[in-house]
Amino acid sequence: MRSITVEVLSGKPVSEHEVEIVERKGQGHPDSICDAIMERVSIELSREYLRQFGVILHHNIDKGFLVAGNAEIRLGGGRVTDPMRLIFGDRATSGMNGKRIPIEDIAITTAKRWIREHLRFVDPDEHVRYDVQIKPGSPELVDIFSRDVPGANDTSAAVGYAPLTETERLVLQTERYMNSTAFKQQFPEAGEDIKVMGFRRGDELNLTAAVAFVDRFIDSEATYFKRKGQMHEAIEEFARTEAKTLHKITVALNTLDVQGRGMGGMYLSVTGTSAESGDSGQIGRGNKVNGVIALNRPMGTEAAAGKNPVSHVGKIYTIMTHQVADCIYREVSGIREVYVWMLSQIGAAIDHPKIAAAQIILAKRARQEAARRRVQEIMERELVNITTLTRELAEGKYPVV
Repeated sequence: MRSITVEVLSGKPVSEHEVEIVERKGQGHPDSICDAIMERVSIELSREYLRQFGVILHHNIDKGFLVAGNAEIRLGGGRVTDPMRLIFGDRATSGMNGKRIPIEDIAITTAKRWIREHLRFVDPDEHVRYDVQIKPGSPELVDIFSRDVPGANDTSAAVGYAPLTETERLVLQTERYMNSTAFKQQFPEAGEDIKVMGFRRGDELNLTAAVAFVDRFIDSEATYFKRKGQMHEAIEEFARTEAKTLHKITVALNTLDVQGRGMGGMYLSVTGTSAESGDSGQIGRGNKVNGVIALNRPMGTEAAAGKNPVSHVGKIYTIMTHQVADCIYREVSGIREVYVWMLSQIGAAIDHPKIAAAQIILAKRARQEAARRRVQEIMERELVNITTLTRELAEGKYPVV
């Protein structure tokens, strides 16, 4: 028997709170770079394990650090003077039955490929150095992978929720718009290092966005502020077009800028990411697995990126709780908001969490008992099918940044 409980809450959804704060870090933010690359390394390792051995072996590439380099920024184009350093950490099985896995080669090759695909002005050979510190795993954790139903390799908790509020949705969509192909074609000077902070009070939303301008496209202070003004108009028009219930939306862009201060008053970069000289990055400090950092919501402390998709509940439950919450919201009549919690116990089968709990906020005329039963049925169904999720995670089907 699975331990499942359903609780009806009497509060109001976050969308009706007076104040809401939501953050989103773009794909070129140093923290997002770490998350994305370490997750991709886990996926590539999983593929190699399956190719060589038919099973995914123990690994966790969830310790990563991007050390900022140095750059000489100039109007018309500067240069990187000291490369960034990407450090890969934690554990991975290096072989079995006499066969070896080239872990270091996989890690570096994967990182370079991701950089080429997502950071237009970062040369992965010239601008980044790589330090692979991935060691063998402990025998007890490795043994978990040989069991019929994998056991949890940690005692940890996760929480997910649904639906996204309009603030959460707009913050997420705005960053994705600013990092879209269409936006880059219109504004090639917009780097990938973008951060959007949303602050809603009542039905008014303020978006504060920061984007690193690539210096090769900027020949003067006048050009910078002209293009910044045009970019500001495009972002504000997009956000207002996408809004559905909010009555007023304002956008502030690169608010540290000051006209007349020359290079000190403009947000310029050589490569489009602050990791070139200003800001280091660390795995687990970026977006949650649903793409935002929502301060009004409960949040777990696990870094999902890079963890193995077979037994690490810090990854599996973190993603699963959001997916189950979404299923509940879509399938159960009268649900206004839902939170799903899961707690693992190390060694216990991943399809039998120590507790799986749902907290639901219902519409006034919703039938409580019917809703409780249906929610419990959905949670049971999703836990029974957990191996489908772990297989899809190994294939990289669900983003974690």
